[in-house]
Amino acid sequence: METKANNIWVGVVTLALLATLAAFIVWLARIGEGASDEYDILFEQSVTGLAKGSQVSFAGVPVGQVSEIELWKQDPEYVKVTIKVRDDVPMLVGTTATIQASFTGVSTILLDGARIDAPPITCETTACPDGNPVIPPARGGFGELLASAPLLLERLATLTERLTQVLDDDNQNQIAAILENTNAMTASFAETAPAVNANLAQLEITLQEAAEALDSFERVMESTDKVINSEGQSLAKELRNTLESVNAASASLAATLDAAQPAAEQLSQTTIPAAEATMRDLEATSRALRKVTERLESQGAAAVIGGQTLPDYEP
Repeated sequence: METKANNIWVGVVTLALLATLAAFIVWLARIGEGASDEYDILFEQSVTGLAKGSQVSFAGVPVGQVSEIELWKQDPEYVKVTIKVRDDVPMLVGTTATIQASFTGVSTILLDGARIDAPPITCETTACPDGNPVIPPARGGFGELLASAPLLLERLATLTERLTQVLDDDNQNQIAAILENTNAMTASFAETAPAVNANLAQLEITLQEAAEALDSFERVMESTDKVINSEGQSLAKELRNTLESVNAASASLAATLDAAQPAAEQLSQTTIPAAEATMRDLEATSRALRKVTERLESQGAAAVIGGQTLPDYEP
């Protein structure tokens, strides 16, 4: 009986010591953690991968952990995540929270975006619907991808369906025909490659000859410039003298025409009408002479001298 009683007392003492040790370890852990502040984050997206105790980091530095996850009672479309952050962390206005997901399925909360000289996040500087200051969420790259995954899958299905329609039997036959035509064109181009190379060589020779001709033209232009520069003044002087002579001749011709104008008027008013009358008289005389000549030829001189005889009358 005494041995059994001693064993019970030993077990009780051992359990008490173990409980005391556990409490001491928890107390030490709380002392090591230090004081912390609580903040709420309202996520409109899925928080898959988050759990109580998930790590909270600020720009990659661990600063706290998730203490509570639940649907927000005021609006079930949101998930309220409560985090505890050490009180020595500068939680300033402008800080945002992002769910940092990973392919292993474990997610963490990443805080970022704080700016110097901004006021701290408190109930005076931000909303506190449930008693804790609210940190606005921001979609992370992976979280954004997960949120848009249904839309991406739908578009991928539509793309696959359309691609199947494009690659039906008829289109495949047409694509095969296009490839065959392309091969034929490539073979034809390969056959004409020597001729093309010859034409390119001829073109190169032509361009070279054109360059030489251009050089010659430039030399001629240089010679012309030299001639113009050396003899241009004398040519200009001779041209000026010629123009002066032409001007003098023009002035003399104008004076002559002015002097001849009265004679021309007299000629047109008197001489020309008289000449026209004389020409009409000569024309009439010519017609009369032509008639006489015709009579002489047809009837003889008697027709002109004796007049025309009457025919004999027979009863």
